[in-house]
Amino acid sequence: MSADKNIINTDIIEEDIELDNSLRPKKLSDYVGQSAIKENLGIFISAAKKRDEPVEHILLYGPPGLGKTTLAHIIANEMGTNIRVTSGTAIERAGDLASILTSLQDGDILFVDEIHRLSRNIEEVLYPAMEDYAIDMVLGKGPSAKTLRLDVPKFTLIGATTKIGSLSSPLRDRFGNTFRLDFYSDEELEVIVKRSAKILNIKHKNNGLKEISKRSRKTPRVANRILKRVRDFAEVRHQGEIDSEIAELALAMLDIDELGLDKTDRMILGCIIEKFSGGPVGLDALAAATSEDRDTIEDVIEPYLMRLGFIDRTPRGRIATPGAYEHLGKTKVSDGRQKLL
Repeated sequence: MSADKNIINTDIIEEDIELDNSLRPKKLSDYVGQSAIKENLGIFISAAKKRDEPVEHILLYGPPGLGKTTLAHIIANEMGTNIRVTSGTAIERAGDLASILTSLQDGDILFVDEIHRLSRNIEEVLYPAMEDYAIDMVLGKGPSAKTLRLDVPKFTLIGATTKIGSLSSPLRDRFGNTFRLDFYSDEELEVIVKRSAKILNIKHKNNGLKEISKRSRKTPRVANRILKRVRDFAEVRHQGEIDSEIAELALAMLDIDELGLDKTDRMILGCIIEKFSGGPVGLDALAAATSEDRDTIEDVIEPYLMRLGFIDRTPRGRIATPGAYEHLGKTKVSDGRQKLL
């Protein structure tokens, strides 16, 4: 049995939607991790409610699966307002954005995932909406074209992105608050997994959930997904109860090692070491050599490998670190070739 690539993929997939909805905390006090962000958001929300105003526009960025969407829903719940969810790829025309904005109520939250994928034309329409709560629509074409300004409700825009560098400066500057979500500690993930297990009525003992937390790529979405897979294994092999032995067996069968790396992660590291003599290697060359999508390497695989200290990025490309050689059981020799330890 080998790992399903969807297990450790931090991007949201169809099976996550129902799971996320059932496990998603509703209040800041129930949200685990990101303590500095939680504290700041608590102050901003309280101040906005006292003034009876919307929260300032918020930009959330960081690797996928760390809770950006969850935070947006919590903010809406804490403010007692509705939330409209869309994505940068779904808003193709200015009319699409105008339709969304005019359908909001005062105080509502518009959550735009992958906001870095908005086109520049859409951004131009968004600027006055964020600053003046109005949009400028062009009616007609040529010399007879007219500009019509429409008022929109006083809303809060919450943008989420994995690529903050891809946002234009004018758009970034219009957010009142910008927060970077970081990877979670094993201890924080264990708290999250225990909460999820309680909601899902999963029995566990003897640090069974600790092993899941250690191998979840420091990402809550992956932790919850692995919990489901290990639960299935425990139901067939162990009367539905997860202990450390069952967790280790299940994770071994899923090909997820003690650091949370799967076959694809190890293939990427092995490619850098073996095909490119440890690097440096450019992202496009690495994607071509491994037949993996460039964005998947950059957004999903690479951040975690860098967090572990297995990859360094240099001006000339990616290089494998001594830690990567050690983890794969390889050693570097003077002529650039590698051999098994």
